[in-house]
Amino acid sequence: MEAPVLVRHEGPVAIVTLNRPGAMNALSRAMREDLASTMRALEADAGTRVIILTGAGERAFTAGLDLKELGSDTGALGAANAETAEENPVKAIELTSKPVIGAINGVAITGGFEVALACDVLIASENARFADTHARVGIMPGWGLSQKLSRLIGPYRARELSLSGNFLDAATACAWGLVNRTVPAAELLPAALALAHDMASIDPAFSAAYKALINDGYARSFSEGMALEAERSTAANSRVSAAEVEAARAVVQARGRSQ
Repeated sequence: MEAPVLVRHEGPVAIVTLNRPGAMNALSRAMREDLASTMRALEADAGTRVIILTGAGERAFTAGLDLKELGSDTGALGAANAETAEENPVKAIELTSKPVIGAINGVAITGGFEVALACDVLIASENARFADTHARVGIMPGWGLSQKLSRLIGPYRARELSLSGNFLDAATACAWGLVNRTVPAAELLPAALALAHDMASIDPAFSAAYKALINDGYARSFSEGMALEAERSTAANSRVSAAEVEAARAVVQARGRSQ
């Protein structure tokens, strides 16, 4: 039996694949634990600078929690909502300091929707669809969907999705700002890899600090976020020399002319 989560590396980029295509990559307890431990291992791996998360097959990124397993194990739901990164894959993704690109190859449903929203960037196949069916199955979200979705697409659209359980197609998800862009299915992984390698060319310590600044500021009010930026900018930029800035500027200009 193959592992529920597969990892392969392309240079500094790790491609993590949810690997239960016959079950629409449903998040069994074993898959949740494996995904969480995989994210922790990649966080600790100095050779990995960017992570791509996708699903096996063409049908599903992940259909969410394995409802068959939940129905036969009354303790499974509690474990799924665990607060620690050791058991909660969404928490493990959120705690990763490296950029995580979600390559959404098919449906991302309920818990799978929450896994997608834990990523830093979303690129969707034209076959991708999103749905929040928490209300339809009678389970309250525990991985952040009720709070994140309204902040990303606005409360009116979030209520439309969550209180209907209807599917959102990739094109509409892009128009609503839920995903960065959509691409044909055959171009999904190449597009994610191209962006990942661009991100991997940034100094990893700086990338981690900048990601933290964006995330920490977003969790605060606008004025608090501006104050946080000023504080961290002053501290970080005071350590940068004029010679370093000039050398970096020349590289940036050359890159700009080549694009």
